[in-house]
Amino acid sequence: MDRARSSDPTGVGDPAPATPPASVARFFRHGTLPVMPRRLADRDRVLAYVASRTLPVDDPVGERALTLRLAELTRDPVGLRRALVDAGLVTRTRDGAEYWRTRVTEFDAL
Repeated sequence: MDRARSSDPTGVGDPAPATPPASVARFFRHGTLPVMPRRLADRDRVLAYVASRTLPVDDPVGERALTLRLAELTRDPVGLRRALVDAGLVTRTRDGAEYWRTRVTEFDAL
């Protein structure tokens, strides 16, 4: 089934648990990320968690769908999307129409 055409506009289906793992939980408040961590190692860990929660590996999604998924986690979904791309966790088409994750993270169930 095409996620973009399902009844769920975000295409998330069954998302990862809303409670973040202990290694990143201190950065989340009530399931959302109010600000990005300043320390690079913490930031990388939070971005890896967000990527694993919002995008399956090698499953492209549209820009709107990804933005809606990220909006469930932060007030700045566009900034968070950009951070995911800058961190190399998410790749996008040249025109920014589709995004996909190419790296498995420590938060993925293998």
